[in-house]
Amino acid sequence: MGFVGTGGVATRHAGILAGFDDAELVAATDADPARAAAFGRTHGVAAEPDVEALLAHDLDAVYVCVPPFAHGPVEERLATAGVALFVEKPPARDEATAERIAARLAATGTLARVGLHWRLAEPVRWARGLLAGRTVRLVQARWLDRVPPVPWWIHPERSGGQLVEQVVHVLDLARVLAGEVAQVHAFSGGPLPGARVDAASAAVLRFTGGAVGTLAATCALGWKDGAGLDLVTDDLVLSVAENGLEARDAAGTHRWNVDPAVARRAADRVFVDAVHGAAPPPEADLPDYPEALRSHRVACALARSAASRQPEPVC
Repeated sequence: MGFVGTGGVATRHAGILAGFDDAELVAATDADPARAAAFGRTHGVAAEPDVEALLAHDLDAVYVCVPPFAHGPVEERLATAGVALFVEKPPARDEATAERIAARLAATGTLARVGLHWRLAEPVRWARGLLAGRTVRLVQARWLDRVPPVPWWIHPERSGGQLVEQVVHVLDLARVLAGEVAQVHAFSGGPLPGARVDAASAAVLRFTGGAVGTLAATCALGWKDGAGLDLVTDDLVLSVAENGLEARDAAGTHRWNVDPAVARRAADRVFVDAVHGAAPPPEADLPDYPEALRSHRVACALARSAASRQPEPVC
């Protein structure tokens, strides 16, 4: 296995993969040669100058852990080379690039998974069980956070903005637990001081199954306050997050907490198993590229709507 991009997310994946006895890390490349060299020393892999040199190692699979603006040519070249891909979210800065990547992956028959690992968290599996046979009436999504410590993030033309780069996790869960989104209408609270990225966003979502939803997001805090999803049925309210589930009904409140690192490890395990040709267990719901693209379309529709202040369909 190899890596394109050797920042913090790549380091997390590499640390997990090092504990698998059926996956060998052999090479990595990065736009910053010094960072690639440091990654190579830490993980005992070759630091290469570019993707072509990386491919000379006869790899079976590559992790693509690049910023949103760098997606596109990397995936297309790797697909042509016939290697499996783990693509970190978001799959691109915009919708057009992700659609182009999807077409190339489909044309080459490339195995690809996208790192929307919240799906693998136990709270999501429990929520699915509790919602079985119930009708979701209302969805409330939130992402209340600070600006991540990377220079490209505050530039929406590079990151896609908070809705695309961060909030896609809870939008993906909304699709998993409440169904497809048909239309969105979003508003921006204005740019973050000293940046062009929105300081806050709010939106209304309409689901094809009849549910309605709201979204609130901000990156103006000095800490991460929380991110998650509330789902309301006729007799149950669920609060779902990466690290826990709370269920509230007429009888009271029940809370379960989990370690979010478990889902992150599970995502890497599912991908390695897929590269080996093993069928995943039913609960191992790490999305392939077409499925992840559906969530990316929702995020991009929200970003367009926040810019235009007009309702946007989700295509």
